[in-house]
Amino acid sequence: MESLAMLAREGWQLCRQHFGPEIYFSYPTQTQAVSVTGSHCELNCAHCSGYYLKGMKPLQALKEGAVKAGSLLISGGCTKEGRVPVADYIDQIQKLKHNRRYNIHVGLVDDADIEKIAAVADKVSFDFIGDSSTIREVLGLDRTVEEYAACYKRLKESCQVVPHICIGLHGGEIRGEYQAIKLLQELGATAVTFIVFTPTKGTPLANCKPPSLQEVIAVLVAARKAFTAIPLQLGCMRPGGRYRQELDLWAVRSGINGIVNPVPAAVRMAGQLGLNSKRREECCVL
Repeated sequence: MESLAMLAREGWQLCRQHFGPEIYFSYPTQTQAVSVTGSHCELNCAHCSGYYLKGMKPLQALKEGAVKAGSLLISGGCTKEGRVPVADYIDQIQKLKHNRRYNIHVGLVDDADIEKIAAVADKVSFDFIGDSSTIREVLGLDRTVEEYAACYKRLKESCQVVPHICIGLHGGEIRGEYQAIKLLQELGATAVTFIVFTPTKGTPLANCKPPSLQEVIAVLVAARKAFTAIPLQLGCMRPGGRYRQELDLWAVRSGINGIVNPVPAAVRMAGQLGLNSKRREECCVL
């Protein structure tokens, strides 16, 4: 396998051929994360088990006129069929809209849901998985990669969709990430956000390790080769500590277009490499 430095250089050179000397750093203080299901998730996936819903504001707790944020990330737990039931609450969501921008995170939604979501969403985030065994064994869904691709395709017809690929979702193993990139290239993605499997206390995968930095950067550079002219982001979900310190630095070196909540050293490195740092205060998708 190529060394980290060689991989990074390749990604950097490709990025600089197609983009200006900018990098975007997002600090989403102006985006309120909202869950339509509170802390409840029927699916209870092995990597999350509803843990991250606890940090979101329950939709039912939001009152019209009392929301201060300029944008909302609207998500929630999944049903047993893999659907985030955003469409069930669309009237309440519509009342909160005003001039706010919405990034709506959906699961495997049907055409009726898509029609409702498209009426209020500025952007849609969609988790795209390229390995059917991961869908079964980690998410606990009896669904296939083909069904995810078909759902993304239908969403794309009505909404501005930003697919998310979780690197190492299968307990830290690389399974299907390259297939996901290939499919999204064929389907015409216009932006992609990458997140990284994070072992989470209290979940069945808590004792797994995240993918190696080499594996993560290899996926990011493969994405840059496939998507030479569309923005690639490193999203907020990634391990902390020393891992994050090193990952963020390598991501900058590899020609990523943006990072959410970067470590300070990554911001300094961007300047040292001649990049102009652009600060954003909202969710990277927006």
